[in-house]
Amino acid sequence: MNTKIFSLVAGISVLLFSSCGNTQQPVKETTPAVVTKTDTVVVSQGLNSKGIGRFKDVVLTHPLNAEMTEKGNSIFDAKCSACHKLTSEKLVGPGWKGITDRRSPEWVMNFITNTAVMLDKDLVAQAEVATCIVRMPSQDLSDEQARQILEFMRKNDGKQ
Repeated sequence: MNTKIFSLVAGISVLLFSSCGNTQQPVKETTPAVVTKTDTVVVSQGLNSKGIGRFKDVVLTHPLNAEMTEKGNSIFDAKCSACHKLTSEKLVGPGWKGITDRRSPEWVMNFITNTAVMLDKDLVAQAEVATCIVRMPSQDLSDEQARQILEFMRKNDGKQ
């Protein structure tokens, strides 16, 4: 009798779990929009979004600043590589390949330095965590370190 009950419960469990699926729609890189709600701020997407934080206008170097890229690489090795790959492959967090083509410099730096607020209020950041499941913890990086990481990301994406 116990075997029949166990088989029945196991069968129902398998059916329930197999019917669960990822129904979340991917974030579309479309027309920017800014809408304020009570708990969530919908921030424009893609390269038009600057995210939430103090960075409003990041001036990029052309050509890349070699010293900043080296320092950014060191920070990546020490604080980022456990969760992120330099390819598009997801580890714990998303891969970094192409990030500077998908996100503005301001968004990247605001995310690095204002992680908790971005994850709470920026829908683009929330979509990333939805695919990764784990919230990125604050790495307690300075503005200068965030800029060095951004320069390293640009180098990783083949920027000159």
